[in-house]
Amino acid sequence: MLFLSLLLFTGGCRPAPKATSSNHTISKTMTNKEKAIALIESLESGDPTPVSYINPRKYIQHNLAVGDGLEGFGEVIAHAPEGGFKAKVIRAFQDEDFVFLHSKYDFFGPKAGFDIFRFEEGLIVEHWDNLADITPPNPSGRTQLDGSTDLTDLDKTETNKKLVREFLNEILVKGQSDRITDFISTEEYLQHNADIADGLSGLGSALQYFAQESLLLQYDTVHMVLGEGNFVLTVSEGKFGQGDHVAYYDLFRIQDGKIVEHWDIIQPIPAREDWKNTNGKF
Repeated sequence: MLFLSLLLFTGGCRPAPKATSSNHTISKTMTNKEKAIALIESLESGDPTPVSYINPRKYIQHNLAVGDGLEGFGEVIAHAPEGGFKAKVIRAFQDEDFVFLHSKYDFFGPKAGFDIFRFEEGLIVEHWDNLADITPPNPSGRTQLDGSTDLTDLDKTETNKKLVREFLNEILVKGQSDRITDFISTEEYLQHNADIADGLSGLGSALQYFAQESLLLQYDTVHMVLGEGNFVLTVSEGKFGQGDHVAYYDLFRIQDGKIVEHWDIIQPIPAREDWKNTNGKF
């Protein structure tokens, strides 16, 4: 079982073991992206090998419901529901030392999730995530996880990251809505938010509803912009709805210099006294 393997790393009564020669070879030949996928999918398969891709002496956890280090990870696995977890990676991307994944989980209930892993010398040393319950299809019939998975335009990664960073800062942080067509395509904008329809008209209707109901969709700080090719993920902090303190994870697909598809997960940030680690959400 995976948890028994974790105990070898997290203390119990044994020191952290050295990787076997076979695991060492695998970890050296696999890409960081492949290691991150294997780790997530091991939640379902129970394969203990991917745990060896985590640095047992340095694993910084930003999921505030999980304790720090491998011990915290092991505690989650130890309390898996009957039948275990389900995990399938839908999209996977790598930006230098960071890998970010878009996955479908059954993790104490069906969920969509983004995970970010930071690597040092081929081992995972830090993890962030955002999770949300699976919802019915949105007004355009799209789900939180369907849509394009084709990775293209690898030579345009930095250009696309710059476009998305400017979109967040100018439109979502500063509120310069008159510039929205500088960033979002007027011809095709596929929306995977559970409550918003496709196109600029769908986005406009949602923003109008928020204004009429005195609800907040407020981005205060952009913490991360990660990308590979035509996909860019942003991690932001702000307020939502009645003023809840939230983390916004937004995934954008860019085509011909404009945003043409969007997925997101908005997760409330718990009160400080409820945190199980001291690393913060960001």
